[in-house]
Parts: sequence; structure tokens; C-alpha cells
Amino acid sequence: MAETLLRVHEFMAAPHLHQIATVNPEFVMQAQGNEPFRQTLQESDLCIPDGIGLVWASRWLKRPLPERVPGSELIYHIAALAAQKQWRLFLLGAAPGVAEEAAAILQDKFPGLVIAGTYAGSPDPAMNEAIVDMVNGSGADILYVAYGAPKQDLWIARNKSALTTVRLAMGVGGSLDFITGRSQRAPKWLQRLGLEWFYRLLREPWRWRRMLALPRFAWQILFTGQKVP
Repeated sequence: MAETLLRVHEFMAAPHLHQIATVNPEFVMQAQGNEPFRQTLQESDLCIPDGIGLVWASRWLKRPLPERVPGSELIYHIAALAAQKQWRLFLLGAAPGVAEEAAAILQDKFPGLVIAGTYAGSPDPAMNEAIVDMVNGSGADILYVAYGAPKQDLWIARNKSALTTVRLAMGVGGSLDFITGRSQRAPKWLQRLGLEWFYRLLREPWRWRRMLALPRFAWQILFTGQKVP
């Protein structure tokens, strides 16, 4: 996490937007069949290993990553920095009302945090201009986008040059739901065992189709040695 936060400081010192992608095995498998998504991940300024599967795979392939960096934890660390540095944070996405509630919780947790704005919005390209104008008008320095992958990452990439005030943008998936308590993270002991994905499947069984990416990813790494995009 410390290395990631050093990069955040570097990004915030630059005059242009940097994109962070929180990558897990599901992202990797989606990207193999989605060229725009693959390109977006490759061109992101920082891809962090959000899923433990990526850390295990990196060790198997003899290119070990230092640690897992969960996006759902990174958002708190960045918010804490934002409160200290007076960086303005905009929350975009999730269901109506969620971003507003998450903003209030973050401000309570990190006194001094400036929320530039909140908006549920939509990844629909027809809404691009209006949303970009709203974010720019807010003077936001940091943008969390909660449209889910790959929509959130593609949205950031598509609007990167148009977001004139933002210096750091990150897709945060369901993290705003975690902040507000609408979804629950796994207990710490399951997280340490790398079984957070299993806990989430038990609580949200409708995700089983998406979870099929995990065994496919493992097969690709273990038995083919194929590089991921």
C-alpha cells in the first residue's frame, strides 16, 4: 500500500490526469475478449493487484508482486490524504443516493475532507458531456467512478483528456456500497486466507457466472503459463 500511495503523491503533483485500475482475475479474463478494455488496462498509469489471484499468479510466474492492494481499502487511504492536502474529491456512480451517503461517511471519518460533488450518473456516452462539465465545474482533483468494470475504466479512459481539473481518477466498483454498508466485505481472517471472493459468492450467489473467470484464470496460469494482458 505504501508504494501505491507514493505513486498517488506523484500523480497529484502532475498537471494532468492519471488513471488507476484496480485489477483482479475477472478483469484479466474480460480483457482477453474485450479489446478496448485490454487497451485501457495497458494504458492505465497504475494497475494495482486488487485480487489475491494476481499475487499468487505473479509468484508462480516468478515475477512476484509485493502484496495485494484492495481498491476498497485504497479509497480510504486516498480520502485520508485528500483531507490532509485539501484535495477535492468527486464521487460518481453507484445507485441514486449511494454516493451522497458515502460522501457523508467519508467526511465524518476524515475531518476536513472536501467533497467536490456527487452524482449517480450513467456510463452512457450520451451523458458524457454533461457529466464531464459537472465534474470540471466542481473543481475536483480526484474522481472515484463506481460504474463497475469495465464500464467505469472505459469511461475514465474515454474522458481522460476532457477532465481538465482531475489529476487522479480511479474505478472503484462496489466500494461505495461497502462504505455505506449496503455490501459487506469478508471477515479479516478470510481476507488473509485469500478467500474474500468465496465469501462474496456466498452472499451474492447471482455472481456465480462472473466467478467462473477465476478457475479459467487459474488454468491459464498454471497449465499454459500464458501471460496475461
